[in-house]
Amino acid sequence: MKVICIGRNYADHAKELNNPVPATPVFFLKPDTAILKDNADFYLPDFSSEIHHELEVVVKINKAGKHISAQFASSYYDEIGLGIDFTARDLQQECKSKGLPWEIAKAFDGSAPIGLFLPKSNFPDLSNVQFELKINGETRQVGNTHDMIFNINHIIAYVSRFITLKTGDLIYTGTPSGVGPVKIGDNLQGFMEGEKLLDFTVK
Repeated sequence: MKVICIGRNYADHAKELNNPVPATPVFFLKPDTAILKDNADFYLPDFSSEIHHELEVVVKINKAGKHISAQFASSYYDEIGLGIDFTARDLQQECKSKGLPWEIAKAFDGSAPIGLFLPKSNFPDLSNVQFELKINGETRQVGNTHDMIFNINHIIAYVSRFITLKTGDLIYTGTPSGVGPVKIGDNLQGFMEGEKLLDFTVK
């Protein structure tokens, strides 16, 4: 099982980090050791002083496939949920400045908390799903899937050109604007259309 993350999929987020808006999806991988389940505590790593939260809609792949056409991509997932793509922003900036890959900033242990999943049939329009991150009860990020540059089906089709998708794979579909640092004691809660799917504490 693998975690596939889409970068720069919301124009406002790309702009807040001074990144260009991509013409094709940008993706990177996290190992399964990045996954943090069951609202387990997230422990700040000692190798970074700037861990940022990025709330994302997550798609769970339900069958294997490659070279999937966008028109058939919807049959490759039944559920969507919420997750956090934790990012060591200081390490990422250092790597980017040197033209190096930045897995150390994105793929570290526990960097992909994942919440509950809901049947996609719960949502009449997957291109209009509201989601929100609250930290200590204060809203920090608000997004809607209609603001995605590349929608879910496009993402599945694009990624599967290069990498075979397998049952249980998770696709983190990108974060809206409002990313920022977390600190010890913070409580993070993720909501999708008002339903709480994620609730954990930073230690």
